[in-house]
Amino acid sequence: MTTAPELSRAPLSGAPYFAVEYEPETGEVVMLDQRLLPAEVVYHRLSTPDQVADGIRDMIVRGAPAIGVTAAYALVQLARTQDGDAKSFLLANGAASRVLDATRPTAVNLAWAIARMSRRAAEVAALAPVERYRAMRTEAEAIHREDVAACREMGRLGALDVPDGATILTHCNAGALATGGYGSALGVIRAAVEAGKRVKVLADETRPYLQGARLTAWELFQDGIDVEVITDSMAGHFFQKGEIDFVIVGSDRIARNGDVANKIGTYGVAVLAHAHDVPFGVAAPFSTVDMAMPTGEGIPIEQRSREEVARVGDRLLVADGIPCRHPAFDVTPARLVDAIYTERGVVRPAQGETLELLAADARGPRAR
Repeated sequence: MTTAPELSRAPLSGAPYFAVEYEPETGEVVMLDQRLLPAEVVYHRLSTPDQVADGIRDMIVRGAPAIGVTAAYALVQLARTQDGDAKSFLLANGAASRVLDATRPTAVNLAWAIARMSRRAAEVAALAPVERYRAMRTEAEAIHREDVAACREMGRLGALDVPDGATILTHCNAGALATGGYGSALGVIRAAVEAGKRVKVLADETRPYLQGARLTAWELFQDGIDVEVITDSMAGHFFQKGEIDFVIVGSDRIARNGDVANKIGTYGVAVLAHAHDVPFGVAAPFSTVDMAMPTGEGIPIEQRSREEVARVGDRLLVADGIPCRHPAFDVTPARLVDAIYTERGVVRPAQGETLELLAADARGPRAR
C-alpha cells in the first residue's frame, strides 16, 4: 500500500494517498505528481500561488474537483503572505485568481472554487492579516471536506444502480486522485464494493495521457478491487461480447441540459453503451454543474500539446512535422446519459429529467 508523506495534521482526503493537501505549518501545497504514476510516487511541496498554477497547468494535479481544491489552497497561500491593507489584499487575490483561472479552461470546478474563495476574501479583507489568513484557510478546508463528503454521497447513490456481479467500464480517472478524496466515478465503484457487491472493472487506458492505465488501475489495485486495463479501441469488442454491464465516468463540466464534458473518448463510450443497452452514468459533485451553460455546445474545450499525442515518454510515435490534434475533452449529449449522480441526488437525463430538479433544492440529497 502506498502511503502519503506526513503532514502536521491528518490529510483531509481520508486516504493513504492524496492528490493535494495543505501543510499549515509551512504554507505549502503538497501535490502527488500524477505524471509519474505508476512508476514513481513523488510528492511536490509548492510554496507560492504561481508554483501551484504551474502545477495545475502542467498536470501535476488534474481532475476537476481536485483542481478546484488546489486553487483554493493557492489563494490561502496568498493570504498567508499578504500583510497589507484590505485594498492591496484584494488586488493581490484578484491577480492570483486570474492566473489560476486561466490554467485549465474546461473544468468548471476551478472557476467555482476561485469565485467562492474570492467572495470570502471580500468578506474578510478588512480583518487583521492573521485573521484574514485563518478565514481563508478555513474556507479552503471546507471546500476540501465538502468535496470528500460529496464523493461519498454520490458514490452511495450510484452504487444503488450497480448490479451485483457487474463488470464496470470506466474512462479516464475520476477517483481519489481527481477529487478531494474517495472519488466520483470510482466513488461509485468503491461504494458498491463496500455495500458487498461483487464487481470487476475494465479501465480504458485513455489515450493520449493514459489516465486510465496509469491512475485508475493504480488506485483500484491499491484498494484490492479487481481491475483490468484495456485499450480504448477494445471497448466496442467487449460491449459486443456482452462483457460490460455498467459504465460510470466523471465529468469536468455539465451543462444545464445535462450534456456532459469529460475526457476525450467519453462520447464514443456513451455511443457504444447506448447501442448495446448498457447503462451509462456520470458521477460528479454539483459544483461541476454549470447552470449558466445552457448546452454542451458552449463548453470551452481545452486544446493541449501535440507532443502528448506524438510521444509517450521519450518514445516518438509520430514523426516530427506531422500535425496532431489534441482536444482534451469531448461532450456527451444528455440523451445518452442514463444517470447523473451528485451529492444532491440523481437526475436521469435520458428520461427527460433536468438538473433544475437539483439546482432548486440545495438543502440535501434527493435519492431516486
